[in-house]
Amino acid sequence: MAHEHKLEIFRGLVKFKSNTQKIWGVLVFLTFVTIIEVVLGIIKPEVLMGQVLGMKALNWIFIILTIVKAYYITWDFMHMRDETRSLRRMVVWTAIFLILYLIFILLKEGGYVFDVYKDGFIKNDF
Repeated sequence: MAHEHKLEIFRGLVKFKSNTQKIWGVLVFLTFVTIIEVVLGIIKPEVLMGQVLGMKALNWIFIILTIVKAYYITWDFMHMRDETRSLRRMVVWTAIFLILYLIFILLKEGGYVFDVYKDGFIKNDF
């Protein structure tokens, strides 16, 4: 049972006439976000080097932009917008929770390993 896919992005703000145009529109959006990441990675503005929640603000921007790209790829290319609300929530919320959990674990363990190398002793003996 075939049905037409929605030819709009950003919750209907941009509408396309064909699937080919939509693919190009999505490509332009993802390219734009990637260019922002690359430019910020090359320039590394001093204003974004301050600490925010234990990490540089620039790193938080990279993490947020990566999550935005992953969410949008799932939403458009995996056709999650065409699925039922409960399935969308189950897939997207689970992925977001696991990504945030992974970030927490990496930051916590990375900070511990950094302190061990910096101070030369173990703070916590598990």
